[in-house]
Amino acid sequence: MELSIIFTGNLAKYIQIYEEIKHAIITKKLLAHEQLPSKRALALTLNVSVHTIKEAYEQLLAEGYIYSKERSGYFIAPFEFDWLQQVPQHVSVPSNNIPNNIQFDFTNGHVDNEAFPYAAWHKLIKKHFNSNNLSTSPWEGETTLRTEIARYVERSRGVSCDASQVFIYSGTQSQLQALCHFLGSATRVGLEEPGFKRVRAVLQQCGLSTEAIPVDYSGVTLPATPIHMLYTTPAHQFPLGMIMTIERRVALLQWANSNAGLIIEDDYDSEFRYKGLPIPSLAKMDQLQRVIYFGTFSKTLLPSLRISYMILPKSLVVPFMTFQHEQKSVVSKVDQLVLADFLAQGLFDKHLAKMRTIYRKKQQALLTAISTHFSNEFQVIGEKSGLHIVIKLPQHLTESRAIQLAQEVGVQVYPCSTSYQNGANETMIIIGYGGLTLQQIDEGIALLASVWQ
Repeated sequence: MELSIIFTGNLAKYIQIYEEIKHAIITKKLLAHEQLPSKRALALTLNVSVHTIKEAYEQLLAEGYIYSKERSGYFIAPFEFDWLQQVPQHVSVPSNNIPNNIQFDFTNGHVDNEAFPYAAWHKLIKKHFNSNNLSTSPWEGETTLRTEIARYVERSRGVSCDASQVFIYSGTQSQLQALCHFLGSATRVGLEEPGFKRVRAVLQQCGLSTEAIPVDYSGVTLPATPIHMLYTTPAHQFPLGMIMTIERRVALLQWANSNAGLIIEDDYDSEFRYKGLPIPSLAKMDQLQRVIYFGTFSKTLLPSLRISYMILPKSLVVPFMTFQHEQKSVVSKVDQLVLADFLAQGLFDKHLAKMRTIYRKKQQALLTAISTHFSNEFQVIGEKSGLHIVIKLPQHLTESRAIQLAQEVGVQVYPCSTSYQNGANETMIIIGYGGLTLQQIDEGIALLASVWQ
């Protein structure tokens, strides 16, 4: 047997020898029980050290491609099936659907990563990352974190609850899935129109029927058709951004009480409010009788942290616990303990105060840039809170054309039409600003104006 290998400088020589022999075995150029050259003979042939050949053979042996006989050498292992049907010529790379030339990404899913308190967080990770904390958490979450979240929502949103009512998940979608399985596929759910498309997707994937409930200037309207549960974002309606009035909140709670319905209040970015006095949450007004409260740390800390929480009415806690008792935790124990400490030590409140100032400046920079570079044809809505706004486009500009023109100058913006179940009557674009600098916001808006007007 002769083996001819042309070495390149990209990989270690023993790896290249290993790969070449493995390929020859898989493609049946080397047959079962055929003997390989001795380590010394192959080393002389390839002009490498015996140690290099030894490493290559040992790797092949470890993976079962070859076998050894004492005092006889190495032989090709027999296979009863083909290991490789065809050697792929090209490796496909998953697409993120965003062109490569994008310089300014106005997504509403980004936050200011530079402002995150990395030093404090890393210190807490070092404290909790030890042998005592390498097991999984209870499926409902760490008691310390559930307790701290109960304290936080009481002081920040006026929601009084016990730690036993708080359940920890890895995002809105995961806790919504758990709730859907608990309530059953016969549950009919009302969704804001427009609203969170991912929430609609989860409900439909879980087999629940959905009903589009229109929104107006006061927030989601009262359901006109029979439903069991209503999902709403009253603090900052997604995507249109209006804040639900106190009158509408009262009317929704009356609807829930009269119809024995449930309301999911998703407070996904209620921490960032820039104009007007705070309006009490539905959960505070209702004191968690008919309201299920959703919260998340994706906007206040980091989206990649993947920690959210659901607070149930007391009447649902025991049946929910019974239904879910075979589940496992979906959030890292260490991350839960770190966040619990972060809350208990007052670090979260301090960080939140800083982020409110940062995002207020960014939003003001965005509004200033729009008023400077755009004409009055372009109307801004939803600017009172949150980390995104919506721009209504003039009649001459379609949504798809606006996005295409933006991409051509290196700017990524996002459609509002995907938030509708029954189609949009107006042409609107979602502009997020949390992850961009002040300079990037101004430059990106100037580029948009140069191709949109």
